Amino acid sequence: MSDATEHRKLAAIMFTDMVGYSALSQRDDKLALELLEEHRRLLREIFPRFRATEIKTIGDAFLVEFNSALEAAQCAIEIQRALAKRNADAPADRQIELKIGIHIGDVVHRGGDVYGDGVNIASRIEPLAGAGGICVSMDVERQIRNAVETRFEKLASTELKNISVPMELFRIVLPWERQAPAAAKSEIRPRRGGAKSETIKWIAGALVLLLLIGIGWWGTTLSRKNPAAGNESRNRITERPENIPEKSIAVLPFENLSSDKENAYFAEGIQDEILTRLSKIGALKVISRTSTQKYKSAPDNLREVGRQLGVANLLEGSVQKAGNAVHINVQLIKAASDVHLWAESYDRELQNIFGVEGEVAGAIAEQLKAQLTGSEKQELAAKPTNNADAYDAYLRGSAQHWQTTEASQNAAVHSFEEAVRLDPQFAGAWAALSRSHSLIFFHYDKTPSRRASAEKALNEALRLQPDLTEAQLARGYFQYWVEHDYQGALALMQQLRPSLPNNAEILQIIAFISARLGKWEDSVDSINKSLALNPRDLFTRIQTSQILIATRDFAGAIQVLDNALQIWPNNTDLLGHKVFALQASGRLDDAQSVLKNMAPNFDQFDSSVTALWAQARLRRSPEAAINAFEPHMQNLKREDFPTLLLFADLLELAGRKAESQNVFAQARDKLEAELVSQPNNAEMIGPLVYAYAGLGQRDAAEKALDKFKALASNDARTTGTFYDLSARIMARFGNKDEAISSLEKALSKPCDGITGMPPTPELLRLDPDYDSLRADARFQKLCHEK
Repeated sequence: MSDATEHRKLAAIMFTDMVGYSALSQRDDKLALELLEEHRRLLREIFPRFRATEIKTIGDAFLVEFNSALEAAQCAIEIQRALAKRNADAPADRQIELKIGIHIGDVVHRGGDVYGDGVNIASRIEPLAGAGGICVSMDVERQIRNAVETRFEKLASTELKNISVPMELFRIVLPWERQAPAAAKSEIRPRRGGAKSETIKWIAGALVLLLLIGIGWWGTTLSRKNPAAGNESRNRITERPENIPEKSIAVLPFENLSSDKENAYFAEGIQDEILTRLSKIGALKVISRTSTQKYKSAPDNLREVGRQLGVANLLEGSVQKAGNAVHINVQLIKAASDVHLWAESYDRELQNIFGVEGEVAGAIAEQLKAQLTGSEKQELAAKPTNNADAYDAYLRGSAQHWQTTEASQNAAVHSFEEAVRLDPQFAGAWAALSRSHSLIFFHYDKTPSRRASAEKALNEALRLQPDLTEAQLARGYFQYWVEHDYQGALALMQQLRPSLPNNAEILQIIAFISARLGKWEDSVDSINKSLALNPRDLFTRIQTSQILIATRDFAGAIQVLDNALQIWPNNTDLLGHKVFALQASGRLDDAQSVLKNMAPNFDQFDSSVTALWAQARLRRSPEAAINAFEPHMQNLKREDFPTLLLFADLLELAGRKAESQNVFAQARDKLEAELVSQPNNAEMIGPLVYAYAGLGQRDAAEKALDKFKALASNDARTTGTFYDLSARIMARFGNKDEAISSLEKALSKPCDGITGMPPTPELLRLDPDYDSLRADARFQKLCHEK
């Protein structure tokens, strides 16, 4: 190229960009075009007054050159003034807002376009301005600080992509803007937006599971159905800022900007895939998805969110999917100061979407100066599939998998099946399919066909990529949830921990398995570590309290529950578990104080219902509880046998024998019907024992109890429940020796118990199930042991 067609000069460069244009064009393309043309007319009327040279328009953006920094700044101020005046009289859906960035530097004119650092830096500055704002470099600020009647606010020292040194940036405070709060004056974070992916390259338009671990079988197995039950309070978890690691991050829910709201799963899936990759970086602390999903996509008080989650940094994002084009925008924020650390936009066709999550995770690691190992780099760079439709189905399944109903889990299976049909080599989708089948087997469907489906998908994942972390994780879930191979599952989960250092769900599984193996101290340690990575997850809090109650650390359980109740003050499951801890300590008056202000959650059948029943039994005053149960006894579902058993027990305690027998029979019939297809489901055999006993069917009860014991033989948690149940059944049928022997075993070690709490001397002194033992000296001794 000859010198005649290229020349170099010092110039001020201004970039402008319309806020929200892409989203508006998806919702209402006619209105978007109308506002775009109005915006262009307005700016082109202003440019000549400041000797501006319009280089080009790129979609909704302008690239403009000025002879001086002062003229560029004056033009930008006039543009924002004109738009502010215009917007004051315009309805909300017709607002026009711009972000403007200005830098002065060396540029090269070539072929009617402009290149060089002056252009590159200006393009990186513009997204930091925020809607209605102007961001300038230090070079511009120095030249205009005494020439314009505005003040400047310094932003944090910022590293811009592909710019070798950190930049000192300033935001022009416009006279008509409301003054920022004093605490935020030194550093200002831009509103949602994001840097462009290339200097002038603009392309238009362009997911444990929450574990429903059934600990005991009354009131706990279904407690996760509504994890958000009760409102979150505004109180924060008190954690000192100095305890928050600098290299810590939470990924907030991504905003779905697609016009088709059914595409929300796609935004959730992209967010979850980014989070999954981040969680594999050992140098970072990454908060679990289930703690972040309670927040908005772009919460107002980031400092408070960071404090609640115990992180120094937050990642916000948005996803817009239109046809075959995807636009992903992310920005990394320092929570304590609201300072914008990094932002990027990614425009991809669906067939080229696969590497974006790894790119984002790698960029975040770089920004937080988190050193990556060789294996971590490989994990970030890995592409799960090259089939766009298979990946779309996989993301849909991932979003469905994180929901908490049987229907959503079956929907996830359908989506993963579609993914592997479209790409039979997609090992990650096979692993996800196996995991979903295993989860359904554990909670809802212990049939041979479900087990076979889980195993088939697992074998396929391991055949395709035996070293894939997700495939090995699916293997661990199959060992735990399906095979009940606790030793094997524990060894595998511990082996996977270094590869998934931020996976809170693995720590939960290790905690649960450790308890089932009788390693209660390890269980407490692991559940506490899980809580650190998942501080705003209701399920983890409840499981922590359950483990502490099982170990008879009632004071510790109450502390955990009280802390959780600061976040979810009206949650009936938390309140029910607090009642358990108080009852097991013999503090029935304190338990009653909690119960009187609580409406039991019969719809979800959480611990509040069992707590109400237990209090009525311990106080031998069933009438109020019966009145609470009665409105809910019609149209019960197949899984509502616990409600029937508790109600039957209350009726028996009230002396209403005939009614009690009828309800016990209903529960028996439901359980026997379910056990036809899943004959080894201990979570149904245990309740069936109680139903048989209530009906006086001793032989059937003892036979079922023996089967329950056999199924519990390798599970310390179920074994404890067995001894609690055995003591009650044997006492009911007058077998005092066996009853006391079972009680001694239940009292000698941590135990869940069938009532949500382990046997304690305080409970033995009150529980009507043991009335036949009260004259026995051995029982009296147990009632007073400490």
